[in-house]
Amino acid sequence: MEPNPEFLRRAIALATENVTSAHGGPFGAVIVRDGRIVGEGVNRVTATCDPTAHAEVSAIRAACATLGTFTLAGCELYTSCEPCPMCLAASHWARLDAIYYGASAEDAARAGFDDAFLYAEFKKDKAKRKMPAVQLLGDEAWASFAAWIASPNKVAY
Repeated sequence: MEPNPEFLRRAIALATENVTSAHGGPFGAVIVRDGRIVGEGVNRVTATCDPTAHAEVSAIRAACATLGTFTLAGCELYTSCEPCPMCLAASHWARLDAIYYGASAEDAARAGFDDAFLYAEFKKDKAKRKMPAVQLLGDEAWASFAAWIASPNKVAY
């Protein structure tokens, strides 16, 4: 499908309304399937005390609930700003077909929402990252995967 600027305008309007109503940050997103909005979201990080409550993640959750599925193949994301690394990863996990965005990551950085440090961290060797991540009980943890592999009831995703 061709991108529809009206869906992006809706995401931008949600972002602006979210700021002017004092509910959260300047981010809005909609998920579209077959030319209709199936999920909307705004940034609710501070309102819900949830650092994962970004507009894109909220829209993905809403769309999945509307459609009754964990995969959004066949859907597109329209978001007021270029997705952060978490939202970009969530978009891939949701199997969205495309992402259309308004403001750039550089625009977001100018407003105080700078994700550049995350991209830099991802490129570093694990041992040199700011936040330590240490593997423990690897053999014991494998039991969960072994159970998954053996399960006749698993739903692959």
